[in-house]
Amino acid sequence: MRSRYILPLLFIVCNVTVKAQSITWAQVQPGVWKGIIGKPEAFNLLNAAGAIPYTAGLQQMGKAAFPLAQSDIAARVSDGKTYLCFPLDKAEQLFGFGLNFQTVYQRGKILTLHVDNYAGKDNGRTHAPTPFYVSSKGYGVFINSARYINVYAGTAVRRDSKTPAVVQDRNTDKNWSSHPYSDAVEMLVPAAGVEIYVFAGPTAMDAVRRYNLLNGGGCLPPRWGLGFTQRVQRLTDAQGVADEAKAFEDRGYPLDFIGLEPGWQSKSYPCTFEWDKTRFPEPKKLVQDMLQKGIRLNLWTNPYISPEAPIYKSMLPYTGTHTVWNGAVPDLTMPAARKIFFGELFKNKVDIGISGYKMDEVDGGDTYLWPDVATFPSGHSAEQMRQTYGLMMQRYTYEMYHQRNQRTFGLVRASNGGGSSFPYVIYNDYYNHEDFITALINSGFAGTLWTPEVRASKTAEEWLRRFQSNIFSPMAMINAWSSGTKPWTFPEVAEQVKALANLRMQMMPYWYSEFAKYHFQGIPPFRAMNLEPGFTITEAKKENKKTNLEENPYEEATTKEVKDQYMAGEYLLVAPMFTGQTSRKVILPKGKWYDFYTGKYAGNGEVITVTPGLDKIPVYVKDGGVIPMMPAMLHAPKNGQKVDIEVRYYGEKPGSYLLYDDDGETFDYEKGGYSFREIKVTKAGGSISAAKKGKPDNVGKVTFKMMTE
Repeated sequence: MRSRYILPLLFIVCNVTVKAQSITWAQVQPGVWKGIIGKPEAFNLLNAAGAIPYTAGLQQMGKAAFPLAQSDIAARVSDGKTYLCFPLDKAEQLFGFGLNFQTVYQRGKILTLHVDNYAGKDNGRTHAPTPFYVSSKGYGVFINSARYINVYAGTAVRRDSKTPAVVQDRNTDKNWSSHPYSDAVEMLVPAAGVEIYVFAGPTAMDAVRRYNLLNGGGCLPPRWGLGFTQRVQRLTDAQGVADEAKAFEDRGYPLDFIGLEPGWQSKSYPCTFEWDKTRFPEPKKLVQDMLQKGIRLNLWTNPYISPEAPIYKSMLPYTGTHTVWNGAVPDLTMPAARKIFFGELFKNKVDIGISGYKMDEVDGGDTYLWPDVATFPSGHSAEQMRQTYGLMMQRYTYEMYHQRNQRTFGLVRASNGGGSSFPYVIYNDYYNHEDFITALINSGFAGTLWTPEVRASKTAEEWLRRFQSNIFSPMAMINAWSSGTKPWTFPEVAEQVKALANLRMQMMPYWYSEFAKYHFQGIPPFRAMNLEPGFTITEAKKENKKTNLEENPYEEATTKEVKDQYMAGEYLLVAPMFTGQTSRKVILPKGKWYDFYTGKYAGNGEVITVTPGLDKIPVYVKDGGVIPMMPAMLHAPKNGQKVDIEVRYYGEKPGSYLLYDDDGETFDYEKGGYSFREIKVTKAGGSISAAKKGKPDNVGKVTFKMMTE
């Protein structure tokens, strides 16, 4: 029986002069509590996403106590709005609040969480404004509302604060600040009630894991999704697609799927969703020919229906009052609308072998998307539709493939809370390399995936630098829809780019295993340094008593926002280089770290300066790190194809790794059709557990390479 708790009638930490309404708390999963205030709306983020908790993963994490004093969380409903207040300690840092591009630390921010195309400022308007935040104290909070939420993340100072800021005199106090200390995270939800989820730790990573597992666990792409993809120019025709595939093969560059941009449709902006017969006279033949070569096709679309689309008239009763580029906007909350719309995306597309979609323009901006005054036949508001449209596009295209027992991997412009399990990667029109890396870091707090895609570059150096970080991301992709660029566009670095593309393929066993952990354990495959044990300033102080920053630069470095290096999987630290840089500083967490390429010792809990040259992106491996590699291949291994594994081992202490295996293509893993094989390595040698009878076994010969002498 689930335990329930009622807050007392008066606010304590978040104290106000009016009486608080009670929050009813119930433990819904191990370490996860749901609180209800007022009358929550039936349509929310988790419902829109159809999120079903991955209970086995949550149970495996085990029980944990409620991470805050429940009496310190306060809420009230007034004038049809819900006011929320959460406690905030002085030494506490906050992460999350969606896919931010320029900041990792969110304390001191005022945000309006609103789905939109990113416009260059972290103000809450972004592609995935997930209302989930994580504390450095090791807990998380999620607000399950499909509304625009105002957030005051330690900015508002209450008159009757439990820990009031010191009053200062600006005339005489040189330390006077226009932003005095605040001891609360406050939110305003424009609804007469809301669901609140609190996630226990004890670490921030544990809170993130519980959040992802509540959403169903992270996505598990097909193997081919972790290969290399090239998106062709806007009006490329069938012959152009075939020529592109042949050029990759002739030049020896790996390629797993090609993305077709708007020109595959007879008309776009708005869309007809039918093949252009002049450019693609025999789409089924093209798709099948490509599949025979081991290459899949992915189709661009947006959901706005052209008056010339075959489904336009039948869809009109299920569309909103306003158009986008004169195209009708389907109300995806209505089953009748979904049957027609996704039936069209299936017919003569998915059913002939199209392997996925890129779903554009479901994010913003306000000048062309439907306005908040629009109405929809379901009765859901324009605001609710804006917050969930990307979620629903992911959910229902994903379901098409799930029903066929065929995995997909695609792209989308918008997501939100509840979407962790969807096999889609976010992208946008912004193109700042440094900010792309910060977004990749923040994606781990938002329950999303992000690709620092490569499109075009002014110089060969920029091209190579962008490509280096791109292969250490969820989707290795050149998006040449406008530029027509190829991996070999800059001949002077073409061989380095090929070597990187091959490295991506060699590392597929590692990437695939890390995504399996994302699914089964909720661990983001790409994430902030702040989630890595041994990195935080608290632990640095605990292990090193020095306080003189000149003597201990590590302590200073770990107090600062780190937004240009990240963890990639269990063992790798990636530190991208940007155009114009010849050297950079890398902060190594406590514990020994080794160079990924050479196995040489790099440092331990210190700040190092590296000069890697143009050809390499700095990457470091934890002591005892185990990285399974396979031979470079032009395409991802097929189901049943045995692949030899070279296990690279770094450092001195004994290492272990769980190598994941399944058929790589279907959802049979949901029924137990998978295995984790344990790799153990010491300086003396290594071993791998035997394949389990009746389970997939795609592992060929296993060898061990000791990288550290």
